[in-house]
Amino acid sequence: MKHLLTLCMLALCLCASAKETCPKVIPALQEWKGESGKLVLPAEGSIVIAPADEAVLKSVAAVLAQDLKDLLDWNYTVKTGKPEKNAIYLSLMKSDKQLGEEGYVLTAGRYAGIAAPARQGVFWGTRSLLQILYNEKGQLPKGVARDWPQYPNRGFMLDVGRKFFTMDFLRQYVKILSFYKLNEFQIHLNDNGFVQFFDNDWNKTYAAFRLESERFPGLTAKDGSYTKKEFTDLQRLGMEYGVNVIPEIDIPAHSLAFTHYKPEIGSDKYGMDHLDLYKEETYRFVDSLLDEYLSGEEPVFLGPDVHIGTDEYNAKEAEKFRYFTDRYLKYVEKYGKNVRMWGALRWLKGKTPVKADNVTINAWSYDWIDPNASLKDGYKIINTCDTYLYIVPAAGYYRDFLDTRWLYETWRVGKVNSREELPEGTPGLLGGMFAVWNDHCGNGVSQQDVHFRTFPAAQVLAEKMWRGRNETVSYEEFENLCKQMPEAPGINLLGRVQGEVVLPGQHEELSLNGTDSIATMLPEVGYPYAVEFEIYPDKEQQINGILFKGPHSTVYANWENKGKLAFSRDGYTFVFHAATLPAGEWTKVRIEGDYKGTTLYINGKKAERLEGRIKQFYNYTHHRKDRMYVQETLVFPMQQIGDVRNGFKGKLRNINCVRHPSF
Repeated sequence: MKHLLTLCMLALCLCASAKETCPKVIPALQEWKGESGKLVLPAEGSIVIAPADEAVLKSVAAVLAQDLKDLLDWNYTVKTGKPEKNAIYLSLMKSDKQLGEEGYVLTAGRYAGIAAPARQGVFWGTRSLLQILYNEKGQLPKGVARDWPQYPNRGFMLDVGRKFFTMDFLRQYVKILSFYKLNEFQIHLNDNGFVQFFDNDWNKTYAAFRLESERFPGLTAKDGSYTKKEFTDLQRLGMEYGVNVIPEIDIPAHSLAFTHYKPEIGSDKYGMDHLDLYKEETYRFVDSLLDEYLSGEEPVFLGPDVHIGTDEYNAKEAEKFRYFTDRYLKYVEKYGKNVRMWGALRWLKGKTPVKADNVTINAWSYDWIDPNASLKDGYKIINTCDTYLYIVPAAGYYRDFLDTRWLYETWRVGKVNSREELPEGTPGLLGGMFAVWNDHCGNGVSQQDVHFRTFPAAQVLAEKMWRGRNETVSYEEFENLCKQMPEAPGINLLGRVQGEVVLPGQHEELSLNGTDSIATMLPEVGYPYAVEFEIYPDKEQQINGILFKGPHSTVYANWENKGKLAFSRDGYTFVFHAATLPAGEWTKVRIEGDYKGTTLYINGKKAERLEGRIKQFYNYTHHRKDRMYVQETLVFPMQQIGDVRNGFKGKLRNINCVRHPSF
């Protein structure tokens, strides 16, 4: 009956023709009652907080003011008082069972009002307000919206262990998730590559633990890591934006980073990515490692939830694995945390009891977890079904991109695997989470390649986990709305170019002496794109002279003093070997980029396409050849031309960003 009532209220988004139609936001509003006319907010105005609620809502108002600036270039000041005409008014209201902690009421009339029983609800209301203002070009359809989530846990997991993501990227992702009301961000802090990709030698196999450790100097990855302060600041940012940042330390499998540091705790029997569950030293190490981040008055792990991994251990050690899992569920809980783990108990059956109370399981694989049995045993579960919700970029298995149409039209949170679907409202089913796994270490995938895959998934899953099924809006309509929506205020990881941009060198000739740096108004250009320019290198060139530079990548001239063009990002460098830029003469260059690769044209002719390179490795375990597909992509950097330290020497002209007819 509850869900029937919800469906009836969803229909209220279809208003009478004389009234304003339901505003378009992602996720869609649950309930809308339209009135006549529109509220036009000024570009300079006020965010007013109810005096009694100032302490709770001041930070919400501050974020909203900055977002209005970043998204619309509006200037709003924050103050307390009574509602004012054409202002934005924030307030708390009495408890409402339907709205709960995350629901809110958004009113557009004399002013724009957002009221909710809790801070979180008010904050989500500001996300809807921003989206409406963006889509309606500063106007608000008059009416009243009541909005609340269908599921309390709506998340995304990112594997940073096998591919490093900068802290700046993680901070931006908190804001992206928040903009679409996704409230969990699980960060998988350690993992390792596949041994067959590294000469079948565990000692050579890539592994990383991304957090600073003072107790175990040398444990932290040297090719990218986060200080304790950076990670605590990230969690605090998440709290400000309504996103629970959940740290995951994965044990006792996926643990090669720990056994590289301390080989004596690795398993000789099952592989060095397994901790040896029979050695006391293993437990002393794990105890101390977890304690480093959980203990003290201001622990590194600030939030309410901590994830301990516990999946994919060898089934021959089921009893010992269950003992280990139970031990660390209780160990983490004693620090006042709610504990999470990956589902593994269907595969690792046994008699040893494993704590269920206050434990949440990621239900990821039919073979590894029985959702119904887990719920019966007292666990809570989050649907993280590998079949539908796993992205493994450029790996050739699972999904490179999620099937957003199928997710929108067919998927339900209750579809926990390909064989089972739990009824809506099943007690203990908390929500869903999609995941990015970077299994193929060293395959060239960039942060922005990952974002290009995750952003559409985030939009559609935000819709399904908050709103549920929306039969009034077709997938085509939803997709169009997705394409016009920003990633979040002030964020453009996709490198979208809006409107006409005049670049230095577009209508003039630039002369660069190797220490020149010319700023542009365009940080970078995302897929798909084409960048054209004419280049005249001096006869005396600097080696690897910087031609273009942006926030995430760099394009070089005269790579290794061979006259080649090259680019780097994410610790990878890619070289166009097929063409050499002659010194002392003009050459017309065109570089095209898409999510699959990068193409170089010289004087109107295709010189080289960087795409499709494959590395092959022999897998001794399965007696086969495994493939790694190298991603040679580039979001084109345009923040500056040249560089003050090691820049290009020569001339440039006719610099332009163009659209290819096939794009």
